[in-house]
Amino acid sequence: MAVGTETRLDSTQLLDRMAADLESVSNRVLEVTELSYPVASSVIREIVLAGGKRLRPLLVLLAGRPFAYEQQFDALVTAAAGVELLHIASLVHDDTIDHAAVRRGKPTLNSVMSVGGTILVGDFLFAQSAMLAARTGDVRVVAVFADTLGKLCDGQLLELFDAHKLDQELDTYLRRISGKTASLFAGAAEMGAILGRASEVEIQEIRSFADETGLAFQIRDDVLDLTTTDLALGKPAGNDLRQGTVTLPTLLYAQQVDPASADWGFLNRVITDDDVSEDEIGELIARIRASGAIQEALALADDFQQKALRRLEIIRTSEHRENLARWAELALAAG
Repeated sequence: MAVGTETRLDSTQLLDRMAADLESVSNRVLEVTELSYPVASSVIREIVLAGGKRLRPLLVLLAGRPFAYEQQFDALVTAAAGVELLHIASLVHDDTIDHAAVRRGKPTLNSVMSVGGTILVGDFLFAQSAMLAARTGDVRVVAVFADTLGKLCDGQLLELFDAHKLDQELDTYLRRISGKTASLFAGAAEMGAILGRASEVEIQEIRSFADETGLAFQIRDDVLDLTTTDLALGKPAGNDLRQGTVTLPTLLYAQQVDPASADWGFLNRVITDDDVSEDEIGELIARIRASGAIQEALALADDFQQKALRRLEIIRTSEHRENLARWAELALAAG
């Protein structure tokens, strides 16, 4: 049966159904993040407890659910906790690099600690996440975890070194978001399927489903940065432009602009200069919105998502296909 023809499960119902299992994941995360430094410990605890929809640990669980879920539950919870900690650690370092003071409406760790202290706390969280992956007792899971960490770093390095550059290809952008975002989705799904004792074909299809959903997620997130208010985002709108990060809508808009025109000069200055006014950022956002680049980017995100959903036909039971389809819906609503 093709995905989408079953009785639809609401994404809120999915979260309700998995609430107890996700609580087990949160408890395991909290167990390994106790620090004897009150300021850092309280901020980390707040991050863990206010972790949004917990998309990545939820994906670990759902990827294992169609298979040997009950028998492997403890290992799945441990892996899910490791994935969540890896995500939190990457956010701590991201916020430090971006000098972000707020995330999800809350103060970031680097807003209350020195840069050095924040980086060390991030390193501690990375170490704890790796230790959780090792506690699963599965060598392949540890290998996937290490590969995921490497790809995360590659994506972040690409973003850093490609900042303030307009001469970028679509493939470069896709490699960057594959590393910084989709790799953690893909790794989470692969670890869950491995621990659930899925077949090799099932493991690879579930990984590809998560990878393509991750690409769609990041594209939509990049669009939201240009189309949503500060309050809704929980961080400043247009922040990518302030950082000189060329996301897909900006890349698509740049392809429409004549390099010999005054419009190109304006675009190039906003992207390449560090000293750009808020009015100039607002003007560039308005031009990107009016160009059709937003709609073009969303169309590419939709293409990735449709490919991802077709991957779920590998799963034999409709309930578990539906669970993962609703997870994707939840992810894209968050992105």
